[in-house]
Amino acid sequence: MSAAPEPATILVVDDDRDSREIAARLLERAGYRARRAESGAECLRIVEAEPVDLILLDVMMPEMDGFAVCAALHEGGRRTPIILLTAKDDTDTRLEGMHHGVSEFLTKPINRHELLARVRAQLHILELGRQLERVEENLQARRQPDLPRR
Repeated sequence: MSAAPEPATILVVDDDRDSREIAARLLERAGYRARRAESGAECLRIVEAEPVDLILLDVMMPEMDGFAVCAALHEGGRRTPIILLTAKDDTDTRLEGMHHGVSEFLTKPINRHELLARVRAQLHILELGRQLERVEENLQARRQPDLPRR
């Protein structure tokens, strides 16, 4: 019998402690592993040190805002899906987020049902991408010419 799959790890990044805790606890109750970061710099340290499947990232934070975090992640070659949390539901914020590779947007205050639906969708897309990579690796291995035997 195979072991149950590990729950996805979601990093919740928000400088507001209450917002961070609410989001993290909602995710934990839904069966995910939630990590917490209170700043963009802490987010980058965690992502560098351990695997993270998805980032729930606040836009407006002091010192390093969510867009700067996105830029740093992409400059470092990270393609971790990001759901951007914003207090403003405006086109400019969404366009800038898209420019930085944001996968999804959520407006504060967070609606539990919408949060979980967007998380499930992003994790499903992530898993499909991983499956595609495995198929491509298998195809590539089959294309390798057989080496002569000695």
